[in-house]
Amino acid sequence: MNKPIKKMPDLVSPRQQRNWDWRAAANFIAGGAGGGLLLFTALAGLDAFATRAAILLGLVLIASGLTCVWFEIGRPWRALNVYKHFATSWMTREAVVAVGVFGAGGLAFLTLAPSLVFLSGVLGLTFLYSQARILAANKGIPSWRHPASVPLMVATGLAEGAGFLVVVAAFGTSATSPWILAGLIVIVSVRAWIWKTYLAGLTVGGAPEGALRILNATGPRFVLVGHVLPALLVVAALAGMPARAALSVAAGLLVVAGGWVLKFILVRRAAFTQGLALRHLPVRGQGPAGPATKPGWKTIAGTNRV
Repeated sequence: MNKPIKKMPDLVSPRQQRNWDWRAAANFIAGGAGGGLLLFTALAGLDAFATRAAILLGLVLIASGLTCVWFEIGRPWRALNVYKHFATSWMTREAVVAVGVFGAGGLAFLTLAPSLVFLSGVLGLTFLYSQARILAANKGIPSWRHPASVPLMVATGLAEGAGFLVVVAAFGTSATSPWILAGLIVIVSVRAWIWKTYLAGLTVGGAPEGALRILNATGPRFVLVGHVLPALLVVAALAGMPARAALSVAAGLLVVAGGWVLKFILVRRAAFTQGLALRHLPVRGQGPAGPATKPGWKTIAGTNRV
């Protein structure tokens, strides 16, 4: 049976990428949160129980994300080849930093030495930054290569880490500290501002219509669930409302959930390829050439140059 012949717009228009599935998304989801959690654990000054719990959770999150990527590879043991390209590959840098994260984090968990806890936090931030650069290095995906995607991925990883820190602190003596809750409001406010900047820049600079449609539909829910509701819960907790620990845990989990959904959408659903672009439409024989065209792109007057 003959396959249907595809029309020209279907061949040149942007398409959703199919190379990275949910397992690749899980690495960004869990690994970024783990790196952010390790950083804030190093800065928060929690009690011994909460510090150990936070470090362990951060390491488990990072390990879970890397394991998902490992299983995505058709031949898992070929993953060792990632260490061959440190000078050019952010994936290699992520893998190298991961070794340091587990080494420093494991020793910090066992000893609670301040220097090791701090080192694990710095390496956690470095791991998070490396992940953000992996996404931005994929130049064929307009929603990833945008300059604001790096600060967005770093900001949401930090917000998720702060959210997890609030959850962990709720089970220790640090739950009474208002600084951790206030810090959560600050970081989610920064994430909301960076998200707005990213979406506005992507819209003005031009992007595939499919990507903008999905991101614009995601925006209101992301802001409400991941920012507004957690902020209200934190304010209620700081105001001395009953069940302060429960309010704090709910706020932290909502911040994490908002970030995780956003990263899944960025990696899986809003990741449309570049597609083809023509500086002018060709003509047969004599006559002026046609206008520039980008099939499947959102057109903004004066901005979508081919």
